[in-house]
Parts: sequence; C-alpha cells; structure tokens
Amino acid sequence: MRNVAIAQLSDLESMVKIDRQVTGHENRRSEIERAIMEERCLAVKSDKITGFLLYHTHFFESTFVTLIIIAPEERRKGYASSLLRQLEKVAPTGKIFSSTNQSNHEMQKVFEKNGYSPSGVIDNLDPGDPEMIYFKLKET
Repeated sequence: MRNVAIAQLSDLESMVKIDRQVTGHENRRSEIERAIMEERCLAVKSDKITGFLLYHTHFFESTFVTLIIIAPEERRKGYASSLLRQLEKVAPTGKIFSSTNQSNHEMQKVFEKNGYSPSGVIDNLDPGDPEMIYFKLKET
C-alpha cells in the first residue's frame, strides 16, 4: 500500500540512500535532515521509502518544491504525482511553484499531468539548460 506522509528522522538514511543512488553523492544530507526536522519533507512509504519531496516557503511567500526524487527502480509508477497531490493538501500557502530543467522532459510531464502550468524560465543556472518554472493554485 502506498502512503504519503510527513517524513520522520527515522526515514533519513533511506532517503539519503535514494539521493545517493540518483546523484552519486550525499551532499544534500543536511538539507534533507533540516527539512524533516522542520516538517517540510514528504515521503512515499510502502514497505520502504520509495521517494520524497522537499519544499519551503521562501519563494515570494509561496510554497516552492525544491526536490522530488524517486528511487530509480520505482520511477514511472505515479509516486511523484502522489507526493504532489499530498503537498497540495498540506501546503501552507495558496500558491505552489516548482521547477525543472528544460532537458528533464519526464518531470515536465509530471507537472503537466498534475495540473501545473508553465510560469516562466530562468536562464544561466545550468549553462545551456534553462530552468522551467511551474505553478499551481492550491485547491480549497
């Protein structure tokens, strides 16, 4: 059974392991830990952690999803959509933003499938790969 909930410190090692699988390093360990402690981290749990989402509210006082990461062997099973749907229920603001590189077509499909609209582009973050901004109003 798929359960999306606020992550607990006991989930940290599983989440860092997934991040390491995808990125090849553990550079975000403290960022993930801080998000868990501040209850800004959602995790997909079944018999194990399969993915997680981090967010904050420093983007023009709106919710901004900074990271959605799914274990490579669990991708394309709807976990990212499950995380976004849960965030939309618990987001502390009425506006939700996120972004992905122009080259990340899979994540763009996830945003579009979940009703997020393109909201702009930021150049010069990753040379030659603009950052696409997405937006959705929280349903009340």
